[in-house]
Amino acid sequence: MKKFSLHIKIVAAILVIASLGWFLFGSYVELGKPGINFTQDVTAIGRQKILEINFSDSKSGLSRLKVEIVQDNKGRILAEKIIPSKGKKQDILSVTLNTADLKLHDGPATIKVSATDYSLFRNQQILFHSIRIDTIPPQINLLKTVNYINQGGTGYIAYQSPEKITDTGVYVNDYFVPGYSTLIDNKVSYVICFAVPMDADKTKTRIIIFARDDAGNVTNLSFPYVIKTKKFRRDKMNLSESFLRQKMPEFQAMIPSLQGKTSLEVFTHINSQTRNENFLTIQNICKKSTPKALWEGTFLRMDNAAPMALFGDKRDYVYDRKNVGTSVHTGVDLASNAQAPIEATNSGVVVFTGTLGIYGNTVIIDHGLGLFSLYAHLSVIDTSVGKNVTKGEKIGSSGMSGLAGGDHLHFSILAGGQFVNPQEWWDPHWIKDNIIR
Repeated sequence: MKKFSLHIKIVAAILVIASLGWFLFGSYVELGKPGINFTQDVTAIGRQKILEINFSDSKSGLSRLKVEIVQDNKGRILAEKIIPSKGKKQDILSVTLNTADLKLHDGPATIKVSATDYSLFRNQQILFHSIRIDTIPPQINLLKTVNYINQGGTGYIAYQSPEKITDTGVYVNDYFVPGYSTLIDNKVSYVICFAVPMDADKTKTRIIIFARDDAGNVTNLSFPYVIKTKKFRRDKMNLSESFLRQKMPEFQAMIPSLQGKTSLEVFTHINSQTRNENFLTIQNICKKSTPKALWEGTFLRMDNAAPMALFGDKRDYVYDRKNVGTSVHTGVDLASNAQAPIEATNSGVVVFTGTLGIYGNTVIIDHGLGLFSLYAHLSVIDTSVGKNVTKGEKIGSSGMSGLAGGDHLHFSILAGGQFVNPQEWWDPHWIKDNIIR
């Protein structure tokens, strides 16, 4: 019996010693290798690139990290770090790679990354990552040498590049409009529709094509253009008591902060703050566009409708012989019969339906490549978000919702998130000369 008891004590002691040994030295004798991961996908490096590399070891921890670049069998150390004590499970190395300083030439190279742990066997992981050194900015070949653009109109650029472009667009002064990849004559090309400011001229307007390749090289190319001036109308609009009494309660019901305000105070708020908020909402809706043209040919104009206001009309609102606000008209107002059928101006995808501040009941259609149409003040909406509509398909009926004094359609075209003159897109000759050709 005593002998059996002794055996139990010996076994128990061995288990305690083994457990203690595993606790103290288990991670020290492990065979697992550290982990290495790049934080971004790197295929090419231009003149300068910042690389971030994640290192991990969940057991004994990291002891030594090293990053180098190898070209023509010659290595250049980019970073090296020795971790003085055991237990660091994760680390990040940020490396700035300047190809000129490192005397690297255009062509293939390899990034070699190694990590060693603190185990008894000093397990090491080595990662080889093939890249391309490319320090030449992308070349841009314009498909049209001279562009004639109208103040307040749409600019259209098409160009090609012998190499792949990862990010491209146009800067109109400080406003950026992204470009879209498409095929022209079976060649990869890039096209952009953008808005020309109403006050554009050669001295104050700068239009630059931007292109960046996968190595991070950037090209900025001046866009050759001739600006054609356009005279915009200026009108005075007298605000009547009957109009204010009729329309302002609608906005007070929508905006609680306007409760208790006079009709004129409500109008002032709607014409300034709400108008700006609505524009930002529209811009946000138009940020994402189908990367191909959904439209074809001339855009339709509302049938048998008289123009009541034009794009770019500058309006001075007058109440009791005092100027109480201004605005610039962002579309064309068309009036026909009350609750006249409203049709899609061209084929596209419906991206918005609903009430939108001063625009009332509104439909917005994406025609692809950053081009959108907007239909406002509707009495009825007969379409839904996500629906593919064809040119001439009924989407609603005209009305006087929103900030409208009578039944009509407010029709707008947006290019790159900015309002442009719709009349250009109704003109088959303008489309042929500026887009198709």
